[in-house]
Amino acid sequence: MNNSAAPNPCESASAQKLSFSTKLAYGAGDLGAAMTANVLAVYLLIFFTSAAGLSPGLAGSILMIGKIWDAVNDPIVGILSDRTKHKWGRRLPWMVWGAVPFGLFFFLQWVVPQFSSDRTTNQWGLFWYYIVVAIIFNTFYTIVNLPYTALTAELTQDYDERTSLNSFRFAFSIGGSIVSLIIALKIFDWFKDDRIQQYLWLGGVCAILGVLPIYWCVWGIRHRALQTERYRRETTANEPSLPYLQQLKIAFSNRPFVYVIGIYLCSWLAVQNTVAVIPYFVKNWMNLTDQDFTKVVIAVQVTGLIMLFVWSAVSKRVGKKAVYFMGMTIWIIAEVGLFLLQPGQIGLMYVLAVMAGFGVSTAYLIPWSMIPDVIELDELQTGQRREGIFYGFMVLLQKVALAIGLFVVGLALEGAGFMESIAGQPEPIQPDSALFAIRLMIGPVPTVVLLIGLVLAYLYPITREVHAEILLKLRERRLGKQADPSQEG
Repeated sequence: MNNSAAPNPCESASAQKLSFSTKLAYGAGDLGAAMTANVLAVYLLIFFTSAAGLSPGLAGSILMIGKIWDAVNDPIVGILSDRTKHKWGRRLPWMVWGAVPFGLFFFLQWVVPQFSSDRTTNQWGLFWYYIVVAIIFNTFYTIVNLPYTALTAELTQDYDERTSLNSFRFAFSIGGSIVSLIIALKIFDWFKDDRIQQYLWLGGVCAILGVLPIYWCVWGIRHRALQTERYRRETTANEPSLPYLQQLKIAFSNRPFVYVIGIYLCSWLAVQNTVAVIPYFVKNWMNLTDQDFTKVVIAVQVTGLIMLFVWSAVSKRVGKKAVYFMGMTIWIIAEVGLFLLQPGQIGLMYVLAVMAGFGVSTAYLIPWSMIPDVIELDELQTGQRREGIFYGFMVLLQKVALAIGLFVVGLALEGAGFMESIAGQPEPIQPDSALFAIRLMIGPVPTVVLLIGLVLAYLYPITREVHAEILLKLRERRLGKQADPSQEG
């Protein structure tokens, strides 16, 4: 009888507060993914059109085609990581073995090979080269990053501790984004007259710096991760594994999960659309330089980094939904202001960038803090822990949002008559139609998407009290199984 009430040491560990060193190491795991994703989001489209010499339509198509692969890739890796049996647990082996190829294929995206002296033939050669590299890179990005994100729900079950853990994660994420932009500023200054060398060096440096923190993360969290993995095996090892399509059906029948992915998709569509068009907005509408648009993005991300910890503290008092509403409201005001901004209003441009950073930080923090709560509701309903499939769709949506944002920007620019740069020739003067399209994509388009996200956040049902009730029922079920082994299998 007494044994049924005895706390399992692994369960106790999952409920304990995480140490500072564990949070720090976990946060470091997102540094490489953040640096590479940020450099791709900010520079890849403009690299294609200004350095590689591709048309905006072809450039946007490359990004979209590369992400279509993720529709297959992400859920597969999520399920395979859920089913992995290894002495290091389910998640860590993927991170260890995927890190180096992840860095290598990131670098290869910034190489500009010459396939033909004919400009049209060379464009199509580049088109297929970048598609192949993008598909392979996206595969290894998933192999490294998806198992990493799934660890959030495994390292702690505490409602507020998860928000704190995500604060460390996104501090490194935004910090890595800022570092990558500072590196870009320095490299662009060193190679002022050679765009191809600028991006080649940027890709090489960020590839190296992106790989190393992954190993810091694995080393720093391994004890906690393996301890909670042992507990998971003890409590769920005999649960039947459901077919993939049935898992999808159950996941999407989880109403809070549908709200979270909607919130996340809206947030990241707005983020990626804005980031993709900022270089064109600052250069072509505000008549500033490459260095200036990098400084604008830094202003957004430095603010976002600071606000992560502010919003995390506020969330403990007022809840996740209220924080999301506050951040999104400020961000919407900033987007409208950017649409109305006129050339020469440089100071106001930076004020609006800082305001946008308030909202961007909640787009990072809140949806990722909600997902572990959804996973526990799913466990209560199905008896299985399936972090991989839920995080698989979250990572997929992040990439889809990036792809859609870049693809739409590319198509809109081409449809509006935007003229790509040609190596060795002066920058072309853009027509009024292209400038108006740029302004639409910096203001009204993301504003509409953010408003939809606010509606979904209002409908999201899991509060702190509801989550506490879910954990209580899960604990009662686990203690019941320990007391009556005949319930297992």
